Amino acid sequence: MLPEKEIKSVEELEFVIFCIENIAENLKKNADQIYIDLTEKSTILHDYIVPEYEMLHTQSKEYIINDIIEVMKERGVEG
Repeated sequence: MLPEKEIKSVEELEFVIFCIENIAENLKKNADQIYIDLTEKSTILHDYIVPEYEMLHTQSKEYIINDIIEVMKERGVEG
């Protein structure tokens, strides 16, 4: 598991919002619930999405969303 990281830039914040909104759309869920799933029900936001920003943001939208959903499944977060 990667160390927990805080959002440090506007670009990272925009990327996090992009991820939350698109995961919600993909799973047909409310974005607020996805945020809770990534921050309160797990630590995926701060120990996966933010630390992996440099790698993830260069990938396609489909890859990013599918990758994060897979991490959610691996960690038992329903989404």
